[in-house]
Amino acid sequence: MSASKTPLSPAERSLRAQIAAHDSWARTSDRPARTAKARAAALARFEREVDPNGELTPQERAKRAEHARKAYFARLALASARARRNRAGGARP
Repeated sequence: MSASKTPLSPAERSLRAQIAAHDSWARTSDRPARTAKARAAALARFEREVDPNGELTPQERAKRAEHARKAYFARLALASARARRNRAGGARP
């Protein structure tokens, strides 16, 4: 692929990013190790959210953090479902 002076369209930039991501993951031998820091940071975020003062036992903090994580992803799923419905023109009352 040759470098061009013509700016890429948003769709072309997206495709280029997808290609790079797929190439990168194709070369990754240990997927869990590659994402470990991000998973730990996400868990720490939910733990801080449910126990900002560090007063809970580790077991209780972990339980609550897991529920906070599930609630977060459920909210994302709900927003996604609403967006898909709205794009399809099927708005509900």
